[in-house]
Amino acid sequence: MSTAEIVVIAFVVVVVIGGIAVLLLQKRRTRNLRSQFGGTEYERAVSEGGSRRNAEAKLDQRAERVQSFHLKALSSSDRLRYVDSWAKVQAHFLDGPASAVTEADNLVGDLMATRGYPVSDFEQRAADISVDHPNVTENYRAAHAIASRQIRGEASTEDLRKAMIHYRTLFEDLAGEPKQFDLKVAS
Repeated sequence: MSTAEIVVIAFVVVVVIGGIAVLLLQKRRTRNLRSQFGGTEYERAVSEGGSRRNAEAKLDQRAERVQSFHLKALSSSDRLRYVDSWAKVQAHFLDGPASAVTEADNLVGDLMATRGYPVSDFEQRAADISVDHPNVTENYRAAHAIASRQIRGEASTEDLRKAMIHYRTLFEDLAGEPKQFDLKVAS
């Protein structure tokens, strides 16, 4: 073989190995992002982003944005205050499910602010929450959708009960005080 042939073969081998390395790195990045954000949020980002590449870039930007926040754990007194407030909201559900859902939404927003999350528009809040609380982000989206329908008078009592359960899941995750609450619908 001539030197030129050896150089061409070496170049092809380097290109093939480089291509395999890039594919493996992309697969690893996808696996890590899917793990960090959860399958549902990852797929949502792909659907909204138009491509996996765009979605992954936005998910990376989202994670960087949240890293810039000064998030903090709740103090004992804040945790107690929020747990007490949640118990009151939940008790209010029996007599006024619609207003209790609104109160739950407001309480979760206050809790997020206390923890250090910016509380701008809903989609940004949900995106921010998805970075550190991926397992409850879909619950938050579902609860908010029901609360929005409730404002228009389009949510049933069963829908409102589901919204409270979704808010409770997020509340427990953010407050760090998992408790079981029993939601019963008033007849």
